[in-house]
Amino acid sequence: MVKRNILLNPGPATTTDTVKQALVVPDICPREEEFGNLMQEIRKDLVKIAGGDENYTTILFTGSGTAAMDSAISSVVPPNKKLLIIINGAYGVRFAEIAKTYNIEVVELKFEFGKKIELEKVKSILQADKNIECVAVTHHETTVGILNPIKEIGAIAKKYNKTVIVDTISSFAGVPINIKEFNLDFIMSTSNKCIQGMAGIAFIICSKKSLEKLKSIKARNYYLDLYKQYEYLEKNNQTRFTPPVQIMYALKQAIHEFFEEGAENRFERYRENYKVLKEGLKKLGFKFLMGEDVTESNILTTIYYLDHPNFDFNTLHDKLYEKDFTIYPGKLTELNTFRIAVMGAIYPEDIKNFIESLKEVLFEMEIIK
Repeated sequence: MVKRNILLNPGPATTTDTVKQALVVPDICPREEEFGNLMQEIRKDLVKIAGGDENYTTILFTGSGTAAMDSAISSVVPPNKKLLIIINGAYGVRFAEIAKTYNIEVVELKFEFGKKIELEKVKSILQADKNIECVAVTHHETTVGILNPIKEIGAIAKKYNKTVIVDTISSFAGVPINIKEFNLDFIMSTSNKCIQGMAGIAFIICSKKSLEKLKSIKARNYYLDLYKQYEYLEKNNQTRFTPPVQIMYALKQAIHEFFEEGAENRFERYRENYKVLKEGLKKLGFKFLMGEDVTESNILTTIYYLDHPNFDFNTLHDKLYEKDFTIYPGKLTELNTFRIAVMGAIYPEDIKNFIESLKEVLFEMEIIK
């Protein structure tokens, strides 16, 4: 048995003992057929979780979620075309930073962090600027915990024949997504978020039709070239460069456990975790950044510091860490906030225990009596 820590940060997530145990496998060269078959199964299963069919595929990379974002942006946007990035959080900003690194012309549609995306503005920009070829947006903005309307954005983009790129890094396998029904061309995630595997694998799930269009785009990136990685996987059943072998076995186990739990049961467990969390925090006097008019992800919330002279986030973090709970700083530099996520192999009882530990710590800090 491995000591169990409850990670309430937005990934890497708490994993099951069986996922941890899956790391311990006989050494194998990743060029062997046996390992290639494992990756093929993973690729097909991830498409299934995304709601895709035989017209969709998965491309695997070694890396974090940002590697998947980098690969998609650098590979998908054609030369001399523009990329519309819809921004209402830090990860929309990251999309823009990646694009500008490759000298891709960017149109930024900005909203206040944590505020709703105005769909009419998306429509107006696409109507007005015919040189926009692609639209990028983040599904779950873990800056604050807002869920963006990717189905509606997908429908608008398709009306204007645009390629849709969506960061589903922190929502995939934690919130219902259907790549086909939502008209999405490229979505991305990682092995260490709601799928509940280990960190080290980034993946992009995409339409094969959209993928084939990349043949004519000159590569901007060597390691993260999306089409070349796809081509190599299809031809050789291998990645171009060394994959994280043991992490693949852990991901396969995590996928098995996702199917065993059932998609709706996974989503409902996260929702219940979130409900218990918010109710417990409210009773302790905490207030939340997001208003009532936005769609919450039920995965993460951003919380204001308590208005008390003894409140100190670092002290709170360290005392909770000693009790095996990890909380996470806020992303909003102008506001005093912190974040708590409920993704991973954690359950309502764990959240109840966290609230009790939090109460004890606040008492020790002489914030509550």
